[in-house]
Amino acid sequence: MKAILIVEDDIYIHNLMKELLENTYKIYDAYSGTEALLVLEKVSVDLIILDLMLPGLAGEELIQKLNDIPILVVSAKSSVEDKVNTLHIGARDYITKPFHNEEFVERVAVQLRATKGNKTLEYRELRLDTKEHFLYVGENPVGLTRVEFSIMKQLLFHTNQILSKSTLLDLIFDDTNDCDENSLKVHISNIRKKIRQFSNEDYIESVWGIGYKLK
Repeated sequence: MKAILIVEDDIYIHNLMKELLENTYKIYDAYSGTEALLVLEKVSVDLIILDLMLPGLAGEELIQKLNDIPILVVSAKSSVEDKVNTLHIGARDYITKPFHNEEFVERVAVQLRATKGNKTLEYRELRLDTKEHFLYVGENPVGLTRVEFSIMKQLLFHTNQILSKSTLLDLIFDDTNDCDENSLKVHISNIRKKIRQFSNEDYIESVWGIGYKLK
């Protein structure tokens, strides 16, 4: 059973999230950033659900200390700047409060499917095989270049979240350092063309003045 650490100081929200997940996952609890670190000294988890406005150690500080564990942020901070900055420092996904229960549960499931031990990332009819470096649209394989593959991997890691151009470039830097903002637009266009060979859906959405996200 996958294990999740919920780090949330609001008792009502904490209990709600726990109730939504505890029948499917092993849940550990923390009510501050400092308590979260103490819990993680004793147990291993597959995902952390994290509030940002915590007593003591802030959520942003905790993210930077835990770069080896996927983190789903659930916060009342709703500005694009807050979201982009939080994703930039290492969070995998970001949900604003108040959230819809069904969306919250699905976002958790997506992140647990996307953990490092998994070989595939999935979103609707898209499936990215991280071992063979192929994108599948339904059952149809689509060959990607090294840069295109890295872009799709990050978009699938951050499902439904806007990634600014600079954030996306930072995220793909470990896989490829020969992409800039001008060439990024070209790579995105090429990925769209390849997907459209087998689907009428335009999966990659351009967010004017900011960056990209999966629809």
